[in-house]
Amino acid sequence: MKFWLIIAGMLFTLVAQAAPGVDALTVTQDPEGGQTYTLTIQVLFFMTALTMLPGALMMMTSFARIIIVLAILRQALGTQNTPNNQILIGLALFLTVFIMLPVFNEVNEVAVQPYMQDQMSTMEALEAGSGPVREFMLAQTREDDLGLFARIGDFGELESPDKVPFSLLLPAFATSELKTGFQIGFLLFIPFLVIDMVVASVLMSMGMMMLSPMIISLPFKIMLFVLIDGWALVFGTLASSFQV
Repeated sequence: MKFWLIIAGMLFTLVAQAAPGVDALTVTQDPEGGQTYTLTIQVLFFMTALTMLPGALMMMTSFARIIIVLAILRQALGTQNTPNNQILIGLALFLTVFIMLPVFNEVNEVAVQPYMQDQMSTMEALEAGSGPVREFMLAQTREDDLGLFARIGDFGELESPDKVPFSLLLPAFATSELKTGFQIGFLLFIPFLVIDMVVASVLMSMGMMMLSPMIISLPFKIMLFVLIDGWALVFGTLASSFQV
């Protein structure tokens, strides 16, 4: 959460520095030939960019993989809406912050703090801050997915990971996260499926055809999950799956 507070502080600083009564459409020519927009326009662009934060949180971090695994785990347990969606999202959010904390700290050191100290322009800070995020995403992206979207988008031959554009990296990373999330969910589903099959076979052999196997297998699945300390194993596996 520290990272998002820093981002909010950047926005507050921009608003505090905005001169009252400044024409929003004023463009100033600098000595090097570039153009500088008024601070009001910069705040408008920054506030617009803030609306993209939820999408960036879901598609540029570990959030997607975590929420997919937790949703499949709930389905495998057969507990219907327990835990409910709010609890699952909260667990996924805080586990995402824990996993992404080293990346956020690096972004803070190389981009946010220099920007707050007026050592970088906005574009320079964005470029510097994208480096750690790019490294994280590249480490979790499969080469097959990169090649797929490179062919679809006609990006040509990719010389090195540093040359991969964000427009190519984003869909490839999202696809890799979906694939990895379903793979982990499949492995979690198998033990509970075995329990369902055993219970169903026992009930059929006893001639209890009208009794739902899900009702009988549910307490056994919950007991197994609790005895093996399932939540700690799942969270530990998810966290370690992002280590390179």
